[in-house]
Amino acid sequence: MHFIWPELLWLLLLIPLLVVGYIRALRRKRTAVVRYSSLNLIRPALGPGHRIRRHIPPALLLCALTMVLLGTARPSARISLPADYLTLVMAMDVSRSMLAEDVPPSRIVAAQQAAKSFLQELPGHVRVAVVSFASNAQLVQGVTDQKDALLAAIDGFQLQRGTATGSGLLVALNTLLPESAIDLESVLYGAEFKSGSLVAQGGLAGRSLDQRPAPGAAEAAKPVPVGSYTAGAVILLSDGRRTTGPDPVEVAKWAASKGVRVYTVAFGTPNGFIPGLEGFSFYARVDEEALQKVAETTGAEFFRATNASDLANIYQHLSTKFTLERRDTEITALLAALAGVLALLAMGLSMRWFRH
Repeated sequence: MHFIWPELLWLLLLIPLLVVGYIRALRRKRTAVVRYSSLNLIRPALGPGHRIRRHIPPALLLCALTMVLLGTARPSARISLPADYLTLVMAMDVSRSMLAEDVPPSRIVAAQQAAKSFLQELPGHVRVAVVSFASNAQLVQGVTDQKDALLAAIDGFQLQRGTATGSGLLVALNTLLPESAIDLESVLYGAEFKSGSLVAQGGLAGRSLDQRPAPGAAEAAKPVPVGSYTAGAVILLSDGRRTTGPDPVEVAKWAASKGVRVYTVAFGTPNGFIPGLEGFSFYARVDEEALQKVAETTGAEFFRATNASDLANIYQHLSTKFTLERRDTEITALLAALAGVLALLAMGLSMRWFRH
């Protein structure tokens, strides 16, 4: 918890002063009591616990005043609240390696089932888009809150050769941030990414990801804190190593500069095997290191799923994350309400116990 106006916390010094005043008032009353020959005459009339009861209403009023004084400093706490209207982009690997049967009945079927369950559990305020990638990437379903359309898009996946993880991430980011004006055609088909550089090579007319064509947009292009974008996120699932297209780690650096989180899921066992595909058999291993780096760079989380149950649990975890978000919220009204309840309770007990 922190306070927007912490200097007003000095008002809490009034509390010990009031306690001292209350104790002095009790001592003055003792000097004015009527003397009885025996306390046995008044104890039955006072009832059990009278000595404690008489201090309870003042103590409650003191707590109420403490809540009020804390409220004047405008406290703020990080609590879980329903997320605002947001957009998720699911980027899913549809390379031939998804035919591996180490996750029965196959990786692609298990991934489709888990993704559809995830979509059905999302609340209405979350919109979703679906991107698929293999040797290239494409938007198979634009941003929508129509779950039937999203489920149909996932059912319609067509497996292809190659794994262009970076291309899939680029298309997902362009879908989430259309105002960024990424020249996808030049970047994906006319540019090569090298060690920290996003600049197109070979004299082509491609743009770097950090360039914007619109005049006067330099201010909007300034980097923002990592993970600060709260209107949406990307979920990237892959089961193999990149074989073509941009380096996903370089693309993740650009996403981080925009504050976008990219949650990554490595799907499949370390020794996934596809027997007899087009006359050849090969192992399909996931590039966990690259996916971990993407998530780390963007301030998100990396997940590892070696079976359908793992993947379902991951999606359930993400569903909760996007339904509730933790953020700093002022709780002055909560303290004021608590103070009111304590004051009313003190008044009620006082009237009940000491009405005579």
